[in-house]
Amino acid sequence: MLSFLLRTLTASRFRQAEDCRRQPQRYQQALFKTLIKAGSETCFGKQYRFSEISTVNDFQQCVPLHEYGGLKPFIDRMRQGEQRILWNTPVRWFAKSSGTTADKSKFIPVSREALYGCHYQGMRDVLMYYLRNYPGSRLFSGKALTLGGSHRPETDGKIHTGDLSAVLIQHSPWYTEWVRTPSREVALLPDFETKVQRIAEKAITQNVTNFAGVPSWNLVLMKRVLEISGKKNLLEVWPNLELFMHGGISFEPYREQYRRLIPSSRMRYMETYNASEGFFALQDNPDDTAMLLLNNVGVFYEFIPMPKLAAALAGAFTAFDTIETVQTGVNYAMVITTNGGLWRYLIGDTVQFVSTFPHKIKITGRTRHFINVFGEELIVDNAIAALRAACKAAGAQVAHYTVAPVFMDATAKGAHEWLIEFDTPPANAEQFADRLDDELCKVNSDYEAKRSNSTTLRRLTLTVLPPGTFYEWMRRRGKLGGQNKIPPLYNTREYVEALKAL
Repeated sequence: MLSFLLRTLTASRFRQAEDCRRQPQRYQQALFKTLIKAGSETCFGKQYRFSEISTVNDFQQCVPLHEYGGLKPFIDRMRQGEQRILWNTPVRWFAKSSGTTADKSKFIPVSREALYGCHYQGMRDVLMYYLRNYPGSRLFSGKALTLGGSHRPETDGKIHTGDLSAVLIQHSPWYTEWVRTPSREVALLPDFETKVQRIAEKAITQNVTNFAGVPSWNLVLMKRVLEISGKKNLLEVWPNLELFMHGGISFEPYREQYRRLIPSSRMRYMETYNASEGFFALQDNPDDTAMLLLNNVGVFYEFIPMPKLAAALAGAFTAFDTIETVQTGVNYAMVITTNGGLWRYLIGDTVQFVSTFPHKIKITGRTRHFINVFGEELIVDNAIAALRAACKAAGAQVAHYTVAPVFMDATAKGAHEWLIEFDTPPANAEQFADRLDDELCKVNSDYEAKRSNSTTLRRLTLTVLPPGTFYEWMRRRGKLGGQNKIPPLYNTREYVEALKAL
């Protein structure tokens, strides 16, 4: 009954979403004007002459591209309680994100408009599409399992910071307690390991039908559930489990592990693209792995072809693509302007459009998560594809991995070093490395060229790490749970050396 009611209540939103699929440029243009009007009342808007901006071209000429460091002075003032700095309504909450490109924390402003018009709207759209794809769903016959972060007050309790999940839980309506487990108090516990234990103990007595979040951290929780319950798989604990809404990192390295934990053809997996900065895309079609870009949730998008990124950061290239001009198959760095006060912000993700009208994307990696020491231009999308093929051939399953370059010296050519923690190891690690190297050549022509006759690159080297190594590394760095992620590719040996030392 509740599923039927929600489908009815979201009918008008669905019609708007379908219209947005056909003409996203109309929604983006209207949103652009709204954002500029709001921004003109802020310190940032006055500094960059928003009152003189009437077109997207004006915007691109007047306002430089910003990474977090460029906005940090404004955000620091906001965290001290100043208002109308980046956004024209009060901002008292900040999503803390350690990100994956630097160790220092980032504090992303979360305005009321961003909270309700972007983050919550994106979540509602996920449920809207799911219920339309599966009208017989009994999702609401049980509860949603939540593994959230935590938050804390600053400046005498007037300003709060925390993981985005904690911000969302804190502001969720009271009635969500009926359909969520655990309680808000447990969900917001600050210590990750204590929280996992408490959630697992509580959840095994509940009728859980769905859960959401980052695959790696939820995997930790699910394994703890099995340990406490003594069951062989999750269906023995929750027989009505039907949906995992995942995001934050690629699901591919974890897919087989989840299939083994939940051996059911009724189990569905739905990818979302939500971050501290906003809710950007969702998998609207279960038969299509690409995600629909949400063009009507308070985010205005620009896209930089990756070969132009360095020039764009230097201010030498300003003619970025918008939703009207993007092309399929191009690797873009995504730039966002949001109703939370982020202006021409380089979020750090790279995407490719697999279709337009509707505009559907796949996430290909991070602007700083690639390896290009030898001209090989290896991106995360390549690594995932090669790893998937090598695992399939060897019957292996990967728990976690990271890759770094091995630099040339006087006696040896360069290479890539893969550190992998296997859930199911291959029978022969060296044969697995051979196959992985071959698969990388198939998916990346630059890598293949550098590997040809070992001209520049030697075959990759594989270091197999003991189970639990990545978890312990993250724990020692104070980065368990939340938005913390293991960097899959990095252009230096910083993470590889730390892991090998551990």
